[in-house]
Amino acid sequence: MTVVLALLLDALIGEPRAIWSRVPHPAVLMGRCISWFDTTLNRGHARKAKGVVTVAVLSLSAIGLGAAVSSTLGVWGEVVLGAVLLAQRSLVQHVQAVGDALRLSLGDGRRAVAMIVGRDTQDMSPSDVARSAIESAAENLSDGVTAPAVWFVLFGLKGLLFYKIINTADSMIGYRTPRHQDFGWAAARLDDALNWVPARLTAAIIWTLGGIGAWATITLEAGKHRSPNAGWPESAMAYRLDVALSGPRSYFGTKSNDPFVNDLGQHDLTARHIDLTVRVLWQTWGVLVLLAAIAALAN
Repeated sequence: MTVVLALLLDALIGEPRAIWSRVPHPAVLMGRCISWFDTTLNRGHARKAKGVVTVAVLSLSAIGLGAAVSSTLGVWGEVVLGAVLLAQRSLVQHVQAVGDALRLSLGDGRRAVAMIVGRDTQDMSPSDVARSAIESAAENLSDGVTAPAVWFVLFGLKGLLFYKIINTADSMIGYRTPRHQDFGWAAARLDDALNWVPARLTAAIIWTLGGIGAWATITLEAGKHRSPNAGWPESAMAYRLDVALSGPRSYFGTKSNDPFVNDLGQHDLTARHIDLTVRVLWQTWGVLVLLAAIAALAN
């Protein structure tokens, strides 16, 4: 029941500022480690090989740390650290904050959504703000809640820490930019592999709870997305809310031509759609708790 308790504790307390304003969050420590490797090794020749070595060292370190914590602190240590590395409550808070801000003004909405997305926000319409928040909610539900829970269930704290360090590495160096295209290749590919099942599981839960038509439709629409995994929860969320997601967006002043997922859905989105998204986040979390409990009883 370790994973169940961690999911419940995370949902209850989230990310207490009183603690993380005084000591660095584990994710921050992971980021510092990855940054050190990036600064030290990402130069000169054989950058792809150096990236593979970086991922190997990070992975083995995370697995070893997980084993050490489990043997030293026991079940309750696993529960607490697991709750820290799950992101349900913080995800809900950040997404709902965009909806609340958008109700105040467009400027407030833009500032709030800029906290959770990497795209340009200065020229966003109210609908763009809402769409961005919903897309971020769907993607982060998968890689911030479902995926950590899945790897936690399968391999204990070692699996959770292994997943988190790779996911963090992907978010920092897994970009197809001149600097990181080679060095971040291993992190990006491994992150894709680790999220393959969780992304589809997240979509399946949303689809099952919503009764939103044929699974084949979700599959087809997911294939339109630039990411091999993010398209799945976004597609399911788009059909669940009957809205169009993805589509053109701007990064660093350059606008993409990405197709819409569920283009026949509503395009004019509001804060109300963000409220509905938050409801789906909690419903999906509830199913994950149930599945984790079933897995625990099965063992």
